[in-house]
Amino acid sequence: MNQLLRSLQLSLLNIGYAQLGKEWDFDNVFSPFTRIYYIAKGNAKVFHSNQEFYLKPGYLYLIPSYTYSRYKCDTYHEQYYISCFEGMGNGPSVYNLCHYQYEVAAQEMDLYYFKRLLELNPGRSLTNNDPQAYDNRPTLDRFEQSNNDLTAQDYLETHAILSLLFSRFVRHSKISDSGAETRREIGDILNYIGENLHLRIDVKQLADYSNLSTDYFSRMFNEKVGIRPNPYIQAKRIERAQLLLLTTNNSLKQIASKVGFENLSYFSRVFKKHAGKSPGGFRREQLKNG
Repeated sequence: MNQLLRSLQLSLLNIGYAQLGKEWDFDNVFSPFTRIYYIAKGNAKVFHSNQEFYLKPGYLYLIPSYTYSRYKCDTYHEQYYISCFEGMGNGPSVYNLCHYQYEVAAQEMDLYYFKRLLELNPGRSLTNNDPQAYDNRPTLDRFEQSNNDLTAQDYLETHAILSLLFSRFVRHSKISDSGAETRREIGDILNYIGENLHLRIDVKQLADYSNLSTDYFSRMFNEKVGIRPNPYIQAKRIERAQLLLLTTNNSLKQIASKVGFENLSYFSRVFKKHAGKSPGGFRREQLKNG
């Protein structure tokens, strides 16, 4: 498990402080990035992952990437905010590896860490707090250039603080700790899937890769990951397609091919089943204010 986490990279997009009132009222927010909040004063509400969170002073809040959410402030609140891009190379999402608690009491030094990130990364605050204005058409090159412009010392400190704050929310691995060999095998399989989403992948192929029978492999995968292999693969394909729709100008046919669908019509049907709308409709809706 920890070996997989060694490949985790957190890239800062925005860090800032905001005083917000009733204008902080947004629905159907879909973000390709992770968000972390520290509430300094007042109250507000966020709904995501089928839960409603009442934002309270002195608490940290996590909103995972690719999670639909709603925000609402009835009166007034003040927040420090971080948005960052999390990546695991071509491996599985970090959100598939661990369970998370989305609301945690801030530790004594956490407010300092937010303020320190602001010092290390001036000019990275949002100019418009409407997520539709800043979140749905990421310009990764611009953000990466800002990160590359940091000194080596500031870059390392920034990454260390992001990792530390992110760690506050991690509870335990989704992959069972029932044996080092099993953990390694499941980690290898998840990496294999992530690296080969553009290819045809089926349960027999994965079972052969693991030197296991098809039935035993499928049962083991479900036990350790919490979902059967085929639904997992399909969900990962659609998640990757959503990222490509938001971050590239690739055609729908190109994106379908990059996530393992040879037939564009079938890709569109599967995508709509998962996302509730067609790939083209998804892209238009999410990028309309980009």
